[in-house]
Amino acid sequence: MSLTFEITSRDPATHARVGIIHTAHGDIETPNFMPVATQAAVKALTPDDLESLGAQLLIANTYHLALRPGSEKIAELGGLHAFMNWRRPLMTDSGGFQVFSLGAAIRDGVGKIADIFPEEDAETQRQGDKEQSPNHLITQSPKGTPLCKIDDDGVTFRSHLDGALTRLDPERSLQIQHQLGADFVVAFDECTSPLDSYEYTRAALARTHRWAARCLDQHTKTRREYQSLWGIVQGGAYRDLRAESARVIGALPFDAICIGGSLGKSKKEMHAILDWTIPQLPDDKPRHLLGIGEIQDILAGVARGIDLFDCAAPTRWARNGALIVSREIAENVEQRLNISNARFALDRAPVDPNCDCYTCRNFSRAYLHHLHRAKELIYYRLATIHNLRMMMRLMREVREKIRAGKFSDCART
Repeated sequence: MSLTFEITSRDPATHARVGIIHTAHGDIETPNFMPVATQAAVKALTPDDLESLGAQLLIANTYHLALRPGSEKIAELGGLHAFMNWRRPLMTDSGGFQVFSLGAAIRDGVGKIADIFPEEDAETQRQGDKEQSPNHLITQSPKGTPLCKIDDDGVTFRSHLDGALTRLDPERSLQIQHQLGADFVVAFDECTSPLDSYEYTRAALARTHRWAARCLDQHTKTRREYQSLWGIVQGGAYRDLRAESARVIGALPFDAICIGGSLGKSKKEMHAILDWTIPQLPDDKPRHLLGIGEIQDILAGVARGIDLFDCAAPTRWARNGALIVSREIAENVEQRLNISNARFALDRAPVDPNCDCYTCRNFSRAYLHHLHRAKELIYYRLATIHNLRMMMRLMREVREKIRAGKFSDCART
């Protein structure tokens, strides 16, 4: 069985919708957020942890798993589900993001972990409020020599592990993902930089569209019966290119659609890109906004009709001391507190009194403050449990609000 998708409710005041994606490994309620399991693991957590937190879907990284331990080895061991003992649905990306993170990101100094909106990142640097905003400690990276080279047929990478050359093209990307055995596999694309010119972005888009056709052809040859193929809309921050890509990818026989690539130099531009793109997409297919995980961005995406999100940020925030709190007690729009701040050293309260996670039920802010400062390993587990539980609760609340016709109460568009 490949995926089927049904929309069960719509918000009357926005384009938000509730649905169910049916897969061979279980159902996924939408809108939803998927934690990132880059190397077949969500950092610091077990699969049982993730299920207990309410995670319904994970995304793993094709490029990294192809390098280590290798897709052939994972296939021999029963596929990614068996390898990592995850019983629910899995998605694998195509490796296209590494075309950006190991290429243009290095060239332009926009690090793969840095803020993807350069204008807002620069503004944060000018403000310099590091004590209050641990989520902004990671900024633009020094420029360097790219580790990949793009041609019309595919991409040649120099491994970040040992310098060895490796090649990804549409056929190889799909073969790897089919071997890994994910439920959702993604077409290979070129993810451009927010600093790329219109001319380059247009050429990259044409290349991505040609690669999409090749991915569809390969998918028919080596897919497993339950696997579905997701297309990717590209086009940078250029309205005509985004609209063109949405029409082209939307008209091809993909099972679902991802929106990826450069989403502009600011969040305002990202919202505009979604407004240009989504109306051109088929209504009856799931829509996934790649790499977005800020709460306010998720709400804005849901309001525009996005069904799925993924991002490594909530787990990275946890490790860096930025813990998510509910809107009722938040002191900033990001809804995060910096647990390393001295004011939490004697704070007996849980991270969030509204949270039902293991961490909040058993430990105080003071204890987590101590663990983070002492770099105790248990801190990473406790903090990650909390942040991901808050994300799962957020998505559950969003679904409830949409069903009740009250999503506009919490939407930030």
